[in-house]
Amino acid sequence: MTHIWLRAEARATERRTPLLPDGAAQLIRDGARITVERSTTRVISDAAYSDAGCDLADTGSWPDAPRDAIILGLKELPDSDAPLTHRHIFFAHAYKGQPGAIPVLTRFADGGGTLLDLEYLVDGTGRRVAAFGYWAGYVGAAVSLLVYAAQKRGTSLDALNPWADSATMREDVAGALGSDMPAALIIGAKGRVGMGAADLFGALNISPTRWDMEETRSGGPFPEVARHEILVNAVLAMPGVPVFAGPDILATDRALRVIGDVACDPGTPYNPIPLYGDVTSWDAPALRVHGEPPLDIMAIDNLPSLLPREASEEFATALLPHLAALGTDDGGVWARAEETFRAHLSENGLTTSG
Repeated sequence: MTHIWLRAEARATERRTPLLPDGAAQLIRDGARITVERSTTRVISDAAYSDAGCDLADTGSWPDAPRDAIILGLKELPDSDAPLTHRHIFFAHAYKGQPGAIPVLTRFADGGGTLLDLEYLVDGTGRRVAAFGYWAGYVGAAVSLLVYAAQKRGTSLDALNPWADSATMREDVAGALGSDMPAALIIGAKGRVGMGAADLFGALNISPTRWDMEETRSGGPFPEVARHEILVNAVLAMPGVPVFAGPDILATDRALRVIGDVACDPGTPYNPIPLYGDVTSWDAPALRVHGEPPLDIMAIDNLPSLLPREASEEFATALLPHLAALGTDDGGVWARAEETFRAHLSENGLTTSG
């Protein structure tokens, strides 16, 4: 019997869930056991999971879960050096040389556990089977516009709180902008993130310039970037991705005032926006990297959690059939995810007994 243990998120600003009560009930009907840790921040109530037939457990009790339980989450685990003995499903951000990557992988190697990274859960063509990209782009474009509007007022954007729904969010952004329609550029416009950003801009009657591989294959530099007031980067950092906006852009005669780095990989050497060194947050959404003329960067790494219900509904629906295949996945998405994990252990000189 497959036992899935949905852990409470350690990050206080994480509201999303990868498993909804209806999905949990379906898995239970099919013979799975579902344990859900109590959470005061998750967008879905504990009671809704209990009503669906899930067992409830104390917050943060997953280290003591049965060894065969598969620990399901979204964002990072709590800081610790303790070895990890279970199979874990979450976004670990440990495969591209990010700060903290080696300690995370070492914990798995030391404990014999397995990382099944959601970012690398792909089908036979290499396409991700479940992603938050659309809502990351949608919310990222909205928050970038709020940063822009605050900058135009001569202030900085106040702390953010989750919106009940996307309609309420759009109303807030429209109110902040007024009649101002800034020139926006999306790089990576054909992907999920880019399409989400384009839809948000379109809903506010802003027609963004849309770039994808064709426009960036030259490798740069890209002087056209500086002619837009807002840049939304929707391209994941990886080897071969050119720099879209680096230190040289600060010295140019630029219209650029806000960069929404939705891809948000400041710690990797492949970052195409090498102007900052750490993510921003809900409490401080923008980082000023240049004073005159001002240039602000928004780089929040859990943007979809600002629209937690809609983001969770889309992601959990896409992930559910793959959760149902846990334990029966022969050479499928979970097997590929484990192969990727083993390869990265090997690349870093780590071995595991798992």
